[in-house]
Amino acid sequence: MRFPPMAQATVGNLTVGSPVWAEDPQLAWIEAEVVKISGNNVTVCTKKGKTFTTVVSKLHSRDTDAQPGGVDDMTKLSYLHEPGVLYNLCSRYALDEIYTYTGSILIAVNPFARLPHLYNAHMMEQYRGAPLGELSPHVFAVADSAYRTMVNEKICQSILVSGESGAGKTETTKLTMQYLAYMGGRSTSDARTVEQQVLESNPLLEAFGNAKTVRNDNSSRFGKFVDIQFDQSGRISGAAIRTYLLERSRVVQISDPERNYHCFYQLCASPEDAERYKLGDPQQFHYLNQSKCFELTGISNSREYANTRRAMDIVGISPEEQEAIFRVVAAILHLGNIDFVSGKDSDCSVLENSKSRFHLETAAELLKCDPKGLQDALCFRAIVTRDEIITVALDPAAATVNRDTLAKTLYSRLFDWLVEKINKSIGQDPESETVIGVLDIYGFETFRSNSFEQFCINFANEKLQQHFNQHVFKMEQDEYTKEAIDWSYIEFIDNQDVLDLIEKKPLGIIALLDEACMFPKSTHETFATKLFQAFKHHVRFSQPKRARTDFTIAHYAGEVTYQTEYFLDKNKDYVVAEHQAILGSSTCGFVSGLFPIPSEEFLKSSYKFSSIGTGFKHQLQQLMETLSTTQPHYIRCVKPNSLNKPGMFEKSNVLQQLRCGGVLEAVRISCAGYPTRRPFDQFLDRFGFLAPEFLDGRYDERKATEKLLQKLNLDSYQIGKTKVFLRAGQMAELDARRTEILNSAAKLIQRKFRTYCARKNFSKMRNATTCIQAYWRGRLARKKYESLRRESAAVCLQKYVRGLQSRKEFKQARNSAVRIQSGFRGMSARRRYRSHRKTNAATLIQSHWRAFRNRRDYVQLRKAATAIQSQWKGRMARRELKRLRIAARETGALQAAKTKLEKRCEDLTWRLQLEKRMRVDVEESKEIEIAKVQALVQDLQKQAETANTSLVTERAQHRKAIEGAVSAAKQSLTVQASHESRLQQLLAENTRLQAMVNAFQTRANETEHLLSTSKKQNQEIMRKLELKIEHLQESLQRSEERLSNLESENQVLRQQALAISPTNNLKTPIFQRIPDSYHLSNGDYRSPSDSISPDSQMDHKRQKQLIDRQQENQEALLQVVMQDVGFSQDRPVAAFIIYRCLLHWRSFEAERTSVFDRIIQTVGSAIEAQENNDILAYWLSNTAMLLFLLQRTLRASVAGNIMGSQRRRSSVTLFGRMTQGFRSPSSGMAPHGNGTYHGGLEAARQVEAKYPALLFKQQLTAYVEKIYGILRDNLKKEVTPLLGLCIQAPRSRTSFGKAGRFSPNSSITGLQPLSHWHGIINSLTNLLNTLKGNYVPSFLTRKLFKQIFSFINVQLFNSLLLRRECCSFSNGEYVKAGLAELEQWICGASEEFAGSSWDELKYIRQAVGFLVIHQKPKKSLDEIMHDLCPVLSVQQLYRISTMYWDDKYGTHSVSPEVIANMRALMTEDSHHSVRSNSFLLDDDSSIPFSVDDISQSMREVDLSDMDFPPMLRENPAFHFLQPQAD
Repeated sequence: MRFPPMAQATVGNLTVGSPVWAEDPQLAWIEAEVVKISGNNVTVCTKKGKTFTTVVSKLHSRDTDAQPGGVDDMTKLSYLHEPGVLYNLCSRYALDEIYTYTGSILIAVNPFARLPHLYNAHMMEQYRGAPLGELSPHVFAVADSAYRTMVNEKICQSILVSGESGAGKTETTKLTMQYLAYMGGRSTSDARTVEQQVLESNPLLEAFGNAKTVRNDNSSRFGKFVDIQFDQSGRISGAAIRTYLLERSRVVQISDPERNYHCFYQLCASPEDAERYKLGDPQQFHYLNQSKCFELTGISNSREYANTRRAMDIVGISPEEQEAIFRVVAAILHLGNIDFVSGKDSDCSVLENSKSRFHLETAAELLKCDPKGLQDALCFRAIVTRDEIITVALDPAAATVNRDTLAKTLYSRLFDWLVEKINKSIGQDPESETVIGVLDIYGFETFRSNSFEQFCINFANEKLQQHFNQHVFKMEQDEYTKEAIDWSYIEFIDNQDVLDLIEKKPLGIIALLDEACMFPKSTHETFATKLFQAFKHHVRFSQPKRARTDFTIAHYAGEVTYQTEYFLDKNKDYVVAEHQAILGSSTCGFVSGLFPIPSEEFLKSSYKFSSIGTGFKHQLQQLMETLSTTQPHYIRCVKPNSLNKPGMFEKSNVLQQLRCGGVLEAVRISCAGYPTRRPFDQFLDRFGFLAPEFLDGRYDERKATEKLLQKLNLDSYQIGKTKVFLRAGQMAELDARRTEILNSAAKLIQRKFRTYCARKNFSKMRNATTCIQAYWRGRLARKKYESLRRESAAVCLQKYVRGLQSRKEFKQARNSAVRIQSGFRGMSARRRYRSHRKTNAATLIQSHWRAFRNRRDYVQLRKAATAIQSQWKGRMARRELKRLRIAARETGALQAAKTKLEKRCEDLTWRLQLEKRMRVDVEESKEIEIAKVQALVQDLQKQAETANTSLVTERAQHRKAIEGAVSAAKQSLTVQASHESRLQQLLAENTRLQAMVNAFQTRANETEHLLSTSKKQNQEIMRKLELKIEHLQESLQRSEERLSNLESENQVLRQQALAISPTNNLKTPIFQRIPDSYHLSNGDYRSPSDSISPDSQMDHKRQKQLIDRQQENQEALLQVVMQDVGFSQDRPVAAFIIYRCLLHWRSFEAERTSVFDRIIQTVGSAIEAQENNDILAYWLSNTAMLLFLLQRTLRASVAGNIMGSQRRRSSVTLFGRMTQGFRSPSSGMAPHGNGTYHGGLEAARQVEAKYPALLFKQQLTAYVEKIYGILRDNLKKEVTPLLGLCIQAPRSRTSFGKAGRFSPNSSITGLQPLSHWHGIINSLTNLLNTLKGNYVPSFLTRKLFKQIFSFINVQLFNSLLLRRECCSFSNGEYVKAGLAELEQWICGASEEFAGSSWDELKYIRQAVGFLVIHQKPKKSLDEIMHDLCPVLSVQQLYRISTMYWDDKYGTHSVSPEVIANMRALMTEDSHHSVRSNSFLLDDDSSIPFSVDDISQSMREVDLSDMDFPPMLRENPAFHFLQPQAD
């Protein structure tokens, strides 16, 4: 497809140096610059220095002012053409911006990586209700636009998702469904919602309808249309799934490296079911082993099989039906292994071998039909004639085709049953009037070999493209109508001729195909011949060269050549009568249900022909009718590369997908009208200097634009209300003129600069000459000085040389004399040395001889002494042996020690058991018990160590004695070797001693064993003690959990008090439900046991009068409270009146009373007007003060706690307590602190509060939190619209050409006043004044403003990260100025009321500070993360860095190295971090304080000088309020 000439560059708007896009065979389009123009030929030079010549038609103008990161809506491009669209997508994809708009069409580029931060619940909340185009492009924005239009205008919507295999259609559809479920999901706890069933049935449909293809591991081989139904309130009420054109041929035929449908491999991977259905390795089955691919990378077939089973459970498929489904799947695999050979006759067929017989019987067993009947149905065909039925045998080829036909029919029926079952499970809403349809359908396909499936797919895309073209043309019309321009002459190009070629009757391709299928002898050659004869003159139809049966159709996306070999077989959708009969008679109800009993007309023929092409055409017609009744929304999915890897963008591949997806067709339609449309301010900002005389403030933006275009003599443009519309090519012409002016200005600047450089060089040369002369004169002077210095040095040198020569001669004479003297002295010394050496040798010989003689004498004496010693040592050894025998008898002492240790252990065990029975107070006794046990253990260890030491010592002594005896025996043997008899005795004694040693060793081992046993017993005792300690710790933990449960119960009761109390249950006063006999004088009630005796009629009458008077007092109190009684000395009067009255009436100590409920009802009715902040602040002040007084006064009574515990027995769980409402008191409301009140409040000591008083305190706490939340939410609602305007700087009309990009010195003062920021400050000031005027505690004021500024921080920061136009330099200056205003307000509000609110703005402050800093490319990542923006995460910094653009100085963002480092850190965080990777902030809407916080923050009060209302001062019943009454 080529663009119209106006969309391309022309010779008229091209000059030398013009930036252009040049066509390139590898990269599609490359950046280049015009070097030479020669007629229609243009020579260009690329960035890499390559120069080549091309024609003008292959060039497109390039916008040098384009933003580096691209634009989020391609209608904003200055040049809307192929390379502009392609490189805009490439630029955004490099920054992980995978979504881009083209008007209302969303283009989604598959990132091939997980981006969870883009699809979490917080991101859904950001896009909820946001107009399309306000935030960054996103699939949620399209889904929200469809949902909002449906709800507001009651118009049915449709979302069409298309793209080639692997582009992400299925994931995009899931995300769309996820957002629609978020917006319109029903809340239910008993059953799964409709949207959950639709989402969770995806694994089931993917298992039976998806397969691996060359381009995608999980390619959907069918189209899907999900029709979601909504009720009147916008909630999902039903849904239906429709499927289109399941690829049946894949069941029996696949090519390498593709796979069959996933369910086959999943079933083979299941150990149990595979064995049950006699399956095994997928390589054993013909339908699977046609490809060598059996496993998918990173996918476990067994795990996916479990997910499929789980999905079946979700959609309501029973276990029996699941078993039947997988029996059918297994039977199909066994059918594929049935092979046939020729029988006795050549035209008949039989089973090939026993293996085929096994698979036939297994298939029949799984299908529960007759094996013989199944074999006959595969090998024979019955032909029904008028007179008889003729049975015809099939040859092996025909039998194989018959087998494959049965397998395809069986699988197709199974898939249709699954879809129908899912629809029944989901359910439809017949009363629904509004729907949103989500279409997930295959994109345009063109391969080397294109068959019937590609023909049908491309036919469907032609249908959808026609609908798409009409929608795009309608959008163009709506845009032109909105801007009130003339568009009547714009032509619209339709593809109806292609549709007529395919589907028109009676000479369409589908009609001719059906006709060929009806004749038994038709072949693909005859079908192709009919096509060539019928369409030989059609412009869209052609016959390729060297192809007899192929034909080519010129689709909107390009020409596709189809091979007709399998067209006839794949178009036939008949059911063989024999197949119908054998499977219809199956004993399995599921299988027979797939093949219901046919009608009589069907039985008249063996074949019942129906066309898949015609059926698909009817489905498309129904789909088009459905889409025509809806408002469409388009999502085009794009696959960036064929390797399925992240970060790769193959431009040629993407360009082809844009053509196939119709995106470039939409661009072509736009180019046929006005492709360039710019707002007046942007147009004047770009081209205003072409006519600066119109920018002096005399004309508005529209008039100035019109005057400028008239001056430039342009025609065919249109001036709208807010935009100027230009024809294709006019933008290039304006840029050419703009370039001429800029070039002239550049030449002028260059001339001035060269003059400046020449003058500067002359000055430098003159200064250099003067400097050289000065240096030369100095050099001559230094040379003369050097000559004089050398002469003086020579004289000095001669003097020193002569002295050196004299000294040298003297040293030579002296050295000679010394050398002669040393020779004579050496000779005399050598003589003395030789004489001394002779003397020493004689002395040495004499000493050796004397030593030899002495040693000989010594040896003789030693032998004699040894003989004597051996006799003596033998005697001593026998004496020592006798002593050892006596000691051996005393080893019984060791046994006694062991017995003592055992008794001690038993004693310790008895003590531990005694301690276990003595469990009194866990908290007070555990330290003492542990200390005792540790002391006992230490004593035991010391005793064991002592025993061990003694044993070791004894063993050492025994071993030493034995060794001594052995050594003595050996010595005696050596001495008495000559005495044979003595030797025998010593040997015997030695043997006996050895036996004794062994006996001692055995006893020592036994003792050591006893010692180890004692140690084990001690360790067991220690382990028991540790268990006891753990038990005590668990008891403590249970106590803490019990305390936590009580606190949770307190919170639940508070919520119940707020939800139930005043308005629902108290319309009838409670005191009317209590018998009169139970009223007391203080307005409270008494129990029946205290009722007045019937005999005392006078007392009863007096009591009734007191009750009536008390009711009157309550009415008077409530009337005063309902009025605004104001404040007395900065204190709320109403709170003190209520408190004093309740205290005086002793209501806090009453078991039953209605005064608390009436007060709560009064407060609830007073704050019904939630918009009046003055009233809310008044009651917040009163309720907070009253809560403070109750906290300091009330003390939970024992009786109240007992009553509460009795009432809680009826509801053990938290849910049970919640359902009982106000009947459950809270045991955690006992006040702490002993604060007293001065002046008139001496009686206000702590009182024992009963259950009604504690419940009143909880209700009051709930109202304080509610009023606080209403005030906070009111201010949020007030500032939210202003925050949306504060995030983007307003543009000033007078700033064009002055404060724009051509005036770098302009500042924020050149913009319009900060009116939106002032609006926020006014809102903050008004609320602060209201809170101050009503004397709201400063603690609550600080908390409120802290949360408000946190909300401002979240909204501004999230908007900054979601809107690219906000991440600019000038916008950063604007927001920074606004933040300075907020800082000034915080300082003025003082820390008492504003607190640390400024710290809550740290995220937006650091983000804005990053936008306005200069020289960003020089900043390192460490400097950015630790110095400039320490609180921002890597994801947030990456988002800001990639979205930043400088609209003021034209500078760049951070360096590519920093961007790469940020990506690496994000990848590492995604692998190691479990927390969310969202770059957005969450708003905290919780209540940031508790009752204790209020009590601790407020100071003591003095009620002695309170000024009460006149109504109460004049009422004698309230005299106790006066000071003198005390």
